[in-house]
Amino acid sequence: MKYIIATLGCKVNQYETQAMEEMLRADGHESAAPGEIADAVIVNTCAVTAESGRKSRQTIRRLRDENPGAVLAVSGCYSQLSPEESAEIGADVIFGTNDRTGFVRAVEKAAAEGEKSREIDAPFKRREFERLPAGAVAGRTRAMLKIQDGCVNFCSYCIIPYTRGRLRSLPLADAAAETRRIRDAGFRELVLTGIEVASYGADLPQKPGLADVIETVAENAGDMRIRLGSLEPTVITEDFCRRLAAAGKLCRHFHLSLQSGCDRTLKAMNRKYDTAAFFAVTERLRRYFPGCALTTDLITGFPGETDEDQAETLAFIEKCAFADMHIFPYSRRPGTPADKLPGQCTNALKASRAREAQAVAARMHSAFLQKSVGETLPVLFETAEQGSVGHSDTYLLVKVPDHDLRGELRNVRVTGVENDRLIGELAE
Repeated sequence: MKYIIATLGCKVNQYETQAMEEMLRADGHESAAPGEIADAVIVNTCAVTAESGRKSRQTIRRLRDENPGAVLAVSGCYSQLSPEESAEIGADVIFGTNDRTGFVRAVEKAAAEGEKSREIDAPFKRREFERLPAGAVAGRTRAMLKIQDGCVNFCSYCIIPYTRGRLRSLPLADAAAETRRIRDAGFRELVLTGIEVASYGADLPQKPGLADVIETVAENAGDMRIRLGSLEPTVITEDFCRRLAAAGKLCRHFHLSLQSGCDRTLKAMNRKYDTAAFFAVTERLRRYFPGCALTTDLITGFPGETDEDQAETLAFIEKCAFADMHIFPYSRRPGTPADKLPGQCTNALKASRAREAQAVAARMHSAFLQKSVGETLPVLFETAEQGSVGHSDTYLLVKVPDHDLRGELRNVRVTGVENDRLIGELAE
């Protein structure tokens, strides 16, 4: 069977797609070549915003039209939330955010026998962490390991708790075993990911925390470096930073979930911190990890947000001096409390505020790039085309001309900035 897989959304979706692809390859199936019509089309969907749902539908339709006669299979948050719409678009196999092994088997059966299937469960009834093969498709230097699923934060704008269910965590012993397997496969970097990793372990018998699983992974990682996924700032205590710094293998890049730089808006979002607590986290991380890159997410035009609130947010993000930002105009999502809040902003206003924030973000990003000139950074090289390109531990793109360094982790002396990435030379 020749297949095509399209992935929308977060790193967890990317991880789950890689796991499904490993299962397909283990069963003897092959990825369709560019331009080749596939026997099965798989779309791993996203529904974090209404726009994400629209893009999921658009992708499903496009691949359906490009691959006439192929089995059309959908999984992920959008199909979990909207199985009927998925069926209307023409999906033959419809699963949600659980049982990827069953999903792969259903795709195989549909391709072989023409049998359609739909398996949508109740997310809040899930109790077990779904174990999937960790790693990455062949040839990559960076692997991902999902250590946690589900979320019970119930931010007022977010639908994800309703699609992913309650908290489930990968036991420490399994995290250690998976880390060793990935290490022995030759990967040089391991990314720990999850829907809300700050809550890791609260469902496990001994109640280990996020620092415990990071330490466990570090002890089994060999010479792999470790990168963390998105973090809720509430987990970043003094003890957390002390333990992570002592682990010695962490990349100096921390993606902190901010969403707004205005306390009034944060309260309306049902976030669990204020700007003072968030800023204290940035100072703490910079004290324990000098030169670290702090990145974040920001939502503009949240219901009730005023011009004064926007001004507070712009001043606050500049104070935090982020290395990079993901900025999103607020997207109404039916089924969330924020959808019913008064003071909904127009699309034009949301977009205008996003542009204002992006202008500040671009200045900060440029400043962080320039600040890196003259430093020596560890870089994991991933591609080689007119030189080698990879990511520094601070998650900046770095190019070294005239070398093929794919798969190598080398120290690079940064000499300049070119086209939004660093240029350097080998330091040894």
